Amino acid sequence: MMFEDEFVFTFYGDDFTGSTDVMEVLEWGGVPTALFLEPPTPEIVRREFPDVRAVGVAGVSRTMSPAQMDEALPPAFQAMQALKAPFFHYKVCSTFDSSPTMGSIGRATEIGMGVFGSPMVPMMVGAPELRRYVAFSNLFARVDDVTYRLDRHPTMSKHPITPMTESDLRLHLSAQTDLRIAALNVLHMERSPAEVDAYFSALVADGAQVILFDSINRDHLSTIGRIIWGLRSDQPTFLVGSSGFQYALTQYWNDSGVVERPAARPSPGPVDQLIVISGSAAPPTAEQITWALENGFQGLRLDSVGLVDPERAESVRAATVEAALALLGQHDHVLLYSAHGPDDPAISATKAELERSGLGAARVGALLGKQQGLILRELLEATGLRRAVVCGGDTCGYASSQLGIFALRAMIPVAPGAPLCRAYSHNERFNGLEIALKAGQVGKPDYFASIARGSTTQ
Repeated sequence: MMFEDEFVFTFYGDDFTGSTDVMEVLEWGGVPTALFLEPPTPEIVRREFPDVRAVGVAGVSRTMSPAQMDEALPPAFQAMQALKAPFFHYKVCSTFDSSPTMGSIGRATEIGMGVFGSPMVPMMVGAPELRRYVAFSNLFARVDDVTYRLDRHPTMSKHPITPMTESDLRLHLSAQTDLRIAALNVLHMERSPAEVDAYFSALVADGAQVILFDSINRDHLSTIGRIIWGLRSDQPTFLVGSSGFQYALTQYWNDSGVVERPAARPSPGPVDQLIVISGSAAPPTAEQITWALENGFQGLRLDSVGLVDPERAESVRAATVEAALALLGQHDHVLLYSAHGPDDPAISATKAELERSGLGAARVGALLGKQQGLILRELLEATGLRRAVVCGGDTCGYASSQLGIFALRAMIPVAPGAPLCRAYSHNERFNGLEIALKAGQVGKPDYFASIARGSTTQ
């Protein structure tokens, strides 16, 4: 590994599951990586993970207002700056989930520019490996065999919090910031390296504050990786975008001999019983729930209305744990879920209950996620099982908190963006737990079975 710096890459993910995506791309690309739940000091990283060369933090800024970002992001960025890596990446979803009032990527970019003193920020959103493509600054995503412009995507165009009504990322971002945005498009990317470099330099000289890269194939990744690697200097380069940056850099490092891609990881083997808990309503997770229920998993629908009711939550949780333990007593895999797809009536019923109680529907993720995390903790404590799956960003964050997890390392690839990880916990009971923390949109229908088998076939 031909890196001069102790730490070559640092990142802050704007949500939990997206952060594991970055970790696994770097790890499988040959760069040992640790993902923390809070910004670590250099001393903590060296003590816990002496082999690590990249360090990330799983954040929650996708659900923050700009005012909340102003308070939370500067100290987090400054803490990561202390690691003195040549690159710091504010990682966002490859579907660019954001709005002027929630998870503003524009505001996060402005904050990072201030902390790192960056006059220009490279931005990359496309990630061909994840079937996300950017052409002429417009974002596309593939579902099965159909590629949709994002403002016509069946899920993202109807997102309950940040619906994508504009696929041109320049226009979408301009609603969140007054920064000057330029683009390096697919036609520019087809030119010779010298011509691409000259055009990029011209954009910088012309005062561009954000330069957005198109990317639809591996050749584009190589070009972007070469450009970004060439930006390293005594001051950290601040990047904003998806895990496309990691795919681009690791591909360039591997191709140019900077880093060797490691050998395939051995499977940890199968487990007799697996606990899956899902708070996701995404269609891919719904398909995974359907597949699991049809292939031997014992299902238990969560009473989400009861779990978000402060007066009933404890008793409902206790009944849920008792029912789940009875199913586990039959020596089967158990799947607990709060929704089965985006049209599940339980979603509207749960939000209605929160509105009726005066708590507000916006708190559904926090209230339900906390209860799901407690359920998982109590089941693991009662059974001693050592492998679990959690689905949905809020659920993953709260489950990790309830288990006392402070860091994660990727063990094996299972599906892009959803590896099986080893957890490092302050609670010895959960230290070394094998856990997959999966975003709702990723994984094939048999994902849960793949985790149970310890399979890397996805």
